[in-house]
Amino acid sequence: MLKFFRSTLLAISSLLFISVATPALSADHSLADYKYVLHISDMDPSKQELILNNARNLLDAYPPGDVEVEIVAYGPGLRLMFAENVNAQRIDSLSQSGVRFTACGNTLKGMAKLLGEEPKLNAAATVVPGGIVRIGELVKQGYIYVKP
Repeated sequence: MLKFFRSTLLAISSLLFISVATPALSADHSLADYKYVLHISDMDPSKQELILNNARNLLDAYPPGDVEVEIVAYGPGLRLMFAENVNAQRIDSLSQSGVRFTACGNTLKGMAKLLGEEPKLNAAATVVPGGIVRIGELVKQGYIYVKP
C-alpha cells in the first residue's frame, strides 16, 4: 500500500512540476521567431504606403509562421485604418496574410469629438485603449519596433 502512495505522489509531483515549469502559450506568446511592431502616427499617404510595404516585405522575407507583424496606429496615423482609406484593399489582403492592425482608442475618442461621430474603421482593425501602450506591451514581449 505504501508503494502505491509513493508512486501516486511521485506521479502527481511530476505533473505539477511539468505544469509549473512549462509556460502556457497565450495570445501574447507565439511560436514565431521574428516579431515586428510597425508604428504609424502621421497621415502622410507616402508613410501609409511605406508601412504597408514594410509589412508585405516582412511577410515575404520569412517562411510562413516565422514572422508576426502588427501595425499600430494612433494620432493622425489612425486615418490609415479608416474604412474609406485608399489602402483598404491592401489592409484586407495583409490582414488575411496574418498582419494585425491595431487602432488607438484614445485617438478614436478624440476624433469622434472633433468629427461629431466615431469614424468607421476597416474591419481588420482592432481597437485597444492606447496605441502607445500597445507598442510598449509588444516591445516588452520581444517585438522589434519599427517607425518608418
